[in-house]
Amino acid sequence: MSLAAAAGVARLARFRADGLAAFDATPVGLLNALAPWVAFALVGCGLALAAGSPRAALEGLLGSLVALLAPPVLSQALAQLWRREEAWLRYAVAATWCQWVMPPALLAAVLASGVLMAMGVPQVVAETVAGVALLVYALALHVFLAGRGLGLRLGRAVVLVIVVQIGTGLLTLGPLLLAGARGDGG
Repeated sequence: MSLAAAAGVARLARFRADGLAAFDATPVGLLNALAPWVAFALVGCGLALAAGSPRAALEGLLGSLVALLAPPVLSQALAQLWRREEAWLRYAVAATWCQWVMPPALLAAVLASGVLMAMGVPQVVAETVAGVALLVYALALHVFLAGRGLGLRLGRAVVLVIVVQIGTGLLTLGPLLLAGARGDGG
């Protein structure tokens, strides 16, 4: 990640729209944003192959690639529908890079849960509060990115996030659920 992209991610993570300007809104910029995630998928595939599970390796790789590529594809379809295609590439690059916000946000949620438990809050309550806070932050960030990145009103930004999240879930988990229903889940 370039320093400019890292600065853009840091600004967007704090809901600063000027962070969008930090991203390379070109096809190469999108490929650069996708590359680390593809590398993780390939490493996972290699580990599964090394463990002697070629079917699991292929399923994992294909599932990861679908989960990675579905959000840009689904968001592009909505951007075209709403005549926002000129802004889509910058949005897609920014949204892909902003996925790097989630691991530190998860760590913050885990730490917050630990603090709550140290204060005497029951574990299940502390974990639920931290998990809900993480979910709300992630959804708010995606709605913010859609709204500012594509110039959408709040309602359309929410629709885009819902469609992308549900669509990605169905495309990623649907084949696994169907395989399980058929009894050939691996």
